[in-house]
Amino acid sequence: MAGHIIVSDDDATRTIVMRRPEKKNALTEDMFLAMSEAINSAQADPDIRCIILTGRSGVFTAGEDIGDFISEATTGLDPEKQRNSILFLRALVNNRKPIIAAVDGVAVGIGATIVLHCDYVIAGTTASLLSPFVQYGLVPEGASSLLLPRMAGHQRAFSMLVMGRPMSAEEAREAGLVNAIVAPGHAIIEAQKVAREICALPPEAVAISRKLLKLPTEDLLRRMGQEEHLFRERMSAPSVIAAFKSFLSRKKK
Repeated sequence: MAGHIIVSDDDATRTIVMRRPEKKNALTEDMFLAMSEAINSAQADPDIRCIILTGRSGVFTAGEDIGDFISEATTGLDPEKQRNSILFLRALVNNRKPIIAAVDGVAVGIGATIVLHCDYVIAGTTASLLSPFVQYGLVPEGASSLLLPRMAGHQRAFSMLVMGRPMSAEEAREAGLVNAIVAPGHAIIEAQKVAREICALPPEAVAISRKLLKLPTEDLLRRMGQEEHLFRERMSAPSVIAAFKSFLSRKKK
């Protein structure tokens, strides 16, 4: 597992890199914990003024590792224990530092949800956002059902979150989810430039202004809780487990 999440600090910016190229950066339980720690530990560090989230090998992330998901669903979830993916999403919601997403290639499932929580998003021309939860019998998560309609309108949110239609980089920019589109492989370079621009601003004014722009944390956490309750109910449905097992069998062929 070592090396699947790379965390580095350069000047005032912390960069979190998802690197699992053999699985298109699909996120495991340990990867979620590592990213949560990287975000949470930045909160009390005054030297960290900005965070960049990105992926390697021309992919942002293919989403949560389906093998881990099936294991959780079939062995039964402890109702008192939060899933590691939820711990990570809560870290994103509670984060007080500006976050930049550098998105190359696909951002699937929770990958697309991550983008919705970021303050500034740079996408490569080949980037796309995809939330196929409903296609597998699940529901949106990470407060995406609250954020996306507010950001892009009900119709675009329905198309993406309910119908599972992908959103290209250009469509995401038109919808207000992406700030800038760059050549493939250049998203991280542009993200570093933006981070330097943000870090040069007065930090207290940035923090206060960012908070004014964001939805209240309690609203996001409340919606996340509602989604998670429904998500857990759906996870144990035989049809959902069968759908993911069918997906895995198709990939092995």
